[in-house]
Amino acid sequence: MISKDLSRKESIQRIGSNLFRKHGYTTTSMQDIASEIGIKPASLYNHIKSKHEILVHLLMQGANLFVDGMQEIKSSSLRSIEKLERLIGLHVHLSVEHTDLMALMMVEWRHLENPEREQYAALRENYEANFRNILVQAMQEGDIREIDTEIALFSILTTLQRFYSWYDKHSDLNSLDLEKHLIQCLLGGIRV
Repeated sequence: MISKDLSRKESIQRIGSNLFRKHGYTTTSMQDIASEIGIKPASLYNHIKSKHEILVHLLMQGANLFVDGMQEIKSSSLRSIEKLERLIGLHVHLSVEHTDLMALMMVEWRHLENPEREQYAALRENYEANFRNILVQAMQEGDIREIDTEIALFSILTTLQRFYSWYDKHSDLNSLDLEKHLIQCLLGGIRV
């Protein structure tokens, strides 16, 4: 049912996100979304054009959460190692607050069509490039060891991108503790 605090469109998107995650984008129908909300399928079209519109909105919303977080961290006056810590915190926060959305970003992006698919891929590539640059700067500042940047980036981002799945089974844990432990695990072995 729709929360009184959400608009109809926001509720459709939130329920769509949950159903896409549970059943997959391709197997979730507009009927499924309407049934979950408690309205007739035809009523959905008063708020959205298509199931694909829901997916596009959700994935771009998720991408922009990361882009905005990256921009804020990147433009701060923190040392690069502290920026890396904040980026880990960003992933933890978004995974805890938007678990369904993080799952969609990992799996369902492949259903995007151009030009949205290209735009989404460009946002992801830009985020990774910024993360890589901060990692390199941390090496240059002497806060982490000289290591293969691509392996370090792959190791850190793979863990962070899949964190939502692990968190699903451990959602009783405190997010601040999780952030602290992830920082220790992901950066502890490469710190100077």
